[in-house]
Amino acid sequence: MLDLRYQRVRRSREDLIDHLYKFNLDMKFTVGIWYFNPAPSRFHEPYGKSYTIEERLNIIAETAEYGVKGIEAHYPNEINEDNIDLYRRLEKETGIKLVNIGPNIFYSRDFEFGSLSNPIEKYRKKAKEILVNCLKLVKESGASHCGIWPGIDGYTYSFGTPFYQMWDLFEETVAEAMDEVPGVTVAIEPKPYEPVPNNIYRTTADGILAARDIESRLRSDVNRRLLEEGYTLVGLQPEIGHILMGFEDPAYALSRIARDGRLVHVHWNSQPLGNYDQDLNVGVVGWEQAEAALYALKMIGYRGYIGIDINPERIPPKKAVEINTTVLRIMNERINSLPHEKIIDCYYNPEEHRGDLELILAEARRFFRQ
Repeated sequence: MLDLRYQRVRRSREDLIDHLYKFNLDMKFTVGIWYFNPAPSRFHEPYGKSYTIEERLNIIAETAEYGVKGIEAHYPNEINEDNIDLYRRLEKETGIKLVNIGPNIFYSRDFEFGSLSNPIEKYRKKAKEILVNCLKLVKESGASHCGIWPGIDGYTYSFGTPFYQMWDLFEETVAEAMDEVPGVTVAIEPKPYEPVPNNIYRTTADGILAARDIESRLRSDVNRRLLEEGYTLVGLQPEIGHILMGFEDPAYALSRIARDGRLVHVHWNSQPLGNYDQDLNVGVVGWEQAEAALYALKMIGYRGYIGIDINPERIPPKKAVEINTTVLRIMNERINSLPHEKIIDCYYNPEEHRGDLELILAEARRFFRQ
């Protein structure tokens, strides 16, 4: 079980300053196997050669030199009972561990009207079956969690949508699946829209509410005992791009999730405010926001993985991984070099430090690595 109880800790001013000087984020990265194969869009065919799962894993093995420690995949199209040994071999040979297995319940035409919230029972049952088998594979493989992206669940028109029913169906179905395979951490990934015009859980707050509501529906003895002991069974897997699509602030959103002890994993990329989901390389857009988000994770004492979730359409995936791990390391070095006591004083003594934070950040940018 993931133990996220540490995220709920509140620190005094003095303890926070001490923590910031002593704690460093563990820059252990994960990659998603899906972007190691070129994908089509509705506007163009795939750019580049198509690769088998084994060929993709061979390329991913080479990213260990960039600090990649984990891999993420979808069940059953990318990982399943028949090819799990390929992932075990990857870990044995490179140390790259299977971290997240997510159910592929958004691509099939069967889920045209939703997956776990589909009002048509036979399709909802199919989505639940995929989720149950996915949870079993998470448990068998030793992966840390099951990340659920409800990308096809939601609605097109707000007029006439029975929202209570939509949320109830999703939450009841997830809880039933978790009770069939107890003791597995699930992480919801909110998104405002796309591919469905309005996603079922649009914002960070929606995700937190969904996590609480699903946990309240769990009935198995194992799951109830774990909840009573303070473990998180339903958390969040926020993506920076999705946060920005919803015009939310990443540092705020990550902190809000962690305060509830639900920050299971984070997917990193960059994204223009609003716009469609672009999955750009980290730092290409919003460098300062990304540093602020990393600093928030440092303040929290985040111990999880740093997931790279990108769409490198015109860059070889291995090169893209090198870029993103390099950028994130530079950002981490920069935030570690900051005068933490002065920064925290700007919050606690604002009357005496008007404008000082802006100068601190400006000077840090001027002298870093000189």
